Amino acid sequence: MDQNSNRRMRRRSSLNLHRNRAFVAPEPKAPKGNLLVRLLGLAAVLLVSFSLAWAAHMYFTVHNAIDSASGNNSATSGRIAARQPISVLILGVDQGLEGRHDQGNSDTMILATANPGKKSATMTSIPRDTLADIRDDPGNKYFMFRINSAYEVGGNKTAVKTVSGLLNVPIHYYVEVNMKALKSLVNAVGGVDVQVPFDFSYDWCDFHKGKQHLNGRHAVAYVRMRKEDPRGDYGRQLRQRQVIQAVVDKAMSVNTLSNYRKLVTIFNKYVKTNLTFNDMFALAMSYRGCMDNLKSGYIQGHDAWINGSSIQVASTKELQKISNRIRKNLDLPTETLQNEEVRQNRLNTENNHVDWKNPDAFTNYQIFELNQDRPESKTANQNNSTTNSSQSSSSKKSWFNIFNK
Repeated sequence: MDQNSNRRMRRRSSLNLHRNRAFVAPEPKAPKGNLLVRLLGLAAVLLVSFSLAWAAHMYFTVHNAIDSASGNNSATSGRIAARQPISVLILGVDQGLEGRHDQGNSDTMILATANPGKKSATMTSIPRDTLADIRDDPGNKYFMFRINSAYEVGGNKTAVKTVSGLLNVPIHYYVEVNMKALKSLVNAVGGVDVQVPFDFSYDWCDFHKGKQHLNGRHAVAYVRMRKEDPRGDYGRQLRQRQVIQAVVDKAMSVNTLSNYRKLVTIFNKYVKTNLTFNDMFALAMSYRGCMDNLKSGYIQGHDAWINGSSIQVASTKELQKISNRIRKNLDLPTETLQNEEVRQNRLNTENNHVDWKNPDAFTNYQIFELNQDRPESKTANQNNSTTNSSQSSSSKKSWFNIFNK
């Protein structure tokens, strides 16, 4: 092919390429508004990703904190997973108050039940001075003693067994809260609102009848005062239940970063429980309706002086009434109580003619020997009283000097 032919071929190809370009649509230029939409979309994706990461962080932090308190067991219990009725013993222990570092007593004892089928719940306060057979007490040194000493004898395990035996009810879970944490807990949720039953002052804090907002320091004073309450320890139990319920309600609604971190720190340091994180999550989801039908109460005792000690003795009728109420909410049939507390009441009624209708404090109530229908000898009583006094003097001193001012 000659040079003229090559020039003609190149000229045709160039002409055809120019014609083809004429038929191709030009690339559209991106409008300026689309660029802003893309940036906003990218920001939204990043925000969602950050939120999910933070939610996961919160979830696992709370998960680890609660499971650490329950012994690193994260499984949901079969009872809660099946939405069966449950019972929880709430123990407020007095360790750490005013520099104390010994075992201490569980001077706040509340047995709570929840029945998701009936959508009902109960909270029963157990007075700290209630006479009870302390279960699992080695050597029976605390045979028939104040129920709050059960924790000192064997911690939450003995406290659970003692309350269970007193009322003939199963106790599935426990939550042990160091009372030193109360001030921090209340502050962490931003304070709590309570209905103050009457005007009073305690520990440099003033309280006025009606609705009042309490910070941590005021909340501690509010639940500790007893002597100025016309109902004594029973009035204090009512105020304890008020604060506990208010803290729970506020804690369930807290979602700020600072409060969330504070609550996790306090829970990890001051709370012991056999409820796992999954248990608590399931309770929040499946048992929440129970709180709409909450019935609060307490075991009413009779004043008594036994071996020189002030004791609250619950009648068999009272114990049976409380047992029936709790068993009913647990979907259990009622059973006639047959325990050591009932036996002591029967023997005192038969032998000492104790009159349960007499409002005056008993002075003739005696502790009968274990498995025998005769009262303990004076020598045994004195030795037992001396042993109890020497072994638990620090805890008694703490309760009377700290909580009962």
